[in-house]
Amino acid sequence: MASILQAEKLSKSYGIRTLFENLDININEGDKIALIAPNGSGKSTLLRVLAGKDFSDGEGTVKLKTGVKVAWLEQEPELNPENTVFEEVFGASDILSSAIMEYEAALLSHDQARLEKAIHEMDSRNAWQYEIKVKQVLTRLDLTEINMSVSALSGGQRKRVALASMMIHDADLIVLDEPTNHLDLEVIEYLEEYLKRTSSSVLMVTHDRYFLDRVCNHILELDNGKMFAYKGNYSYFLEKREERVENFNTETERARNLLRGELEWMRRMPQARATKAKYRINAFYELKEKAERTIREKSMRIDVGSSRLGTKIINCKNISHYWGDYCSVDNFTYNFAKGEKIGIVGANGAGKTTFLNIMTGDIKPASGDIEWGETLVIGHYKQSGLDFDPQETVIEAVRKIAEVVSLADGSVMPVSQFLSRFLFPHSSHNTKIERLSGGERRRLYLVTVLMKSPNFLILDEPTNDLDIVSLNVLEEYLSTFPGCLIIVSHDRYFLDKLADHLFVFEGEGMIKDYVGKYSEYRELMKDKEREAELAERGRKEKEAEKLKAAERENQPAKGTDTSGKKLSWKEQRELETVEKEIASLEKEKGSLETALSSGNLSSDELTKASLRIGEIISLIDLKSDRWLELNS
Repeated sequence: MASILQAEKLSKSYGIRTLFENLDININEGDKIALIAPNGSGKSTLLRVLAGKDFSDGEGTVKLKTGVKVAWLEQEPELNPENTVFEEVFGASDILSSAIMEYEAALLSHDQARLEKAIHEMDSRNAWQYEIKVKQVLTRLDLTEINMSVSALSGGQRKRVALASMMIHDADLIVLDEPTNHLDLEVIEYLEEYLKRTSSSVLMVTHDRYFLDRVCNHILELDNGKMFAYKGNYSYFLEKREERVENFNTETERARNLLRGELEWMRRMPQARATKAKYRINAFYELKEKAERTIREKSMRIDVGSSRLGTKIINCKNISHYWGDYCSVDNFTYNFAKGEKIGIVGANGAGKTTFLNIMTGDIKPASGDIEWGETLVIGHYKQSGLDFDPQETVIEAVRKIAEVVSLADGSVMPVSQFLSRFLFPHSSHNTKIERLSGGERRRLYLVTVLMKSPNFLILDEPTNDLDIVSLNVLEEYLSTFPGCLIIVSHDRYFLDKLADHLFVFEGEGMIKDYVGKYSEYRELMKDKEREAELAERGRKEKEAEKLKAAERENQPAKGTDTSGKKLSWKEQRELETVEKEIASLEKEKGSLETALSSGNLSSDELTKASLRIGEIISLIDLKSDRWLELNS
């Protein structure tokens, strides 16, 4: 495959802190690459440099193949609040999508001259099929209200708008920084399928291990300032990385053994060192450097204690809550038990965060009773994070909560020492919070939640911005957590690993308890969706066959509904008329579709045909509903 991007000697430093140095990266056509590295190592910065949004220090260069288009999706998309969804999606568009944008605006303007011009532009650029594709993308991303203001969008909606912009422009290279953050699970699955199918090259940073494993065929690992490449998916990477670490440490140990012999030689005749072979002296220093190197896995260590939890935890009876006319929780009854681990899933806006705030007492229910046990200590890790003072240092932020932390073995530890277990060495304690990366801030937030020794943990999207190694440590801790655990997460891997049953938020306040893993639940839902599609298809086929049979037999069975009641003479005549009108409209619709795609119509004819086909579709729907009403 031909190379589309070549980067050489990429380096980036902030003050005295070096993120990466002299990195070489090559991306070929069709590569789907994931970048894996610990938080704070410069993953997002490196993506920005490769996407052309930032520059390398020193002599570093990024060269793109001529004509290559790059699409960039950042963690928190910057959108224009004054735009509508439609305007934002097409805001930085090419000529083709600009033509569609103008056509849609012309339809709403009721300006005949403007519409004629827009139709001519659409026709000259053969943009009709592209318009269909755009609307399909918007529909699959649940962006049906395209005239909604960007300023009114939630975080998840903003992410979907940015995704739509990326998808419709058919870039040659797609660069994604944590693309699954803030997305519904169904949208994540759609994005996963899209990236698997696309012929574009992909470079991304993600913590979603299912997503990473199923999409990527190359892994780049940034470790201690060096880049390592693996040709395979995430499962392959785990296997080969372990081999690399073992080989490296074995080689280092061998170098140490050799060094001992060299050291004896160097010391044996110190007065004659100048006469010894120069290559032998150089080899000594090379061995010394190699012997001092080793891979030490840096990962969080969580062994914080939890407060004793009594028999009564949280008891809910007939809890309901409303936002205006919308019911977010409807008649919910449940008694939480010690040791249970519950995953919460559902669409954005279905009431998940409201439910969590009711459990903590931050929001009062409209009706019903909720009781909290006397020994209950809730640790609530919110999706929004903690509102840190950016001018505070790391140590100042945690000392506001406590000076010491209780550990699982009953001992206590100063917070300064406790921070080191969350990868905040003593040298970082006086670093201002504004200088921390997104992942480091989330990790610090986790420290502030756990240091209170909670026995009931509520984690709302805890995986966002955490690196994969930190996620593994967190999962290990949570799997043996003795208290009660509630997890809201769009990370399917995380949910499967920890939750033994689910609260499924179905909308309108309905919450169902599903016993089993998320993947099992999702397969069940897919089976039901397939069954519903088949049933709907069968229903439509039966309706069509009934209509054809009635036409063939000159409607001998007309006039009788399912209860055996005869239609009136007037209804009988209406039924016959409606059937003829539907057939005529379908025929006209087919003729217009053929004409529109022929390229032979004048501007005036195109305008009339476009307006008429919209009218016909509405009429067919209206008359079909009446036909079904008369026949039922």
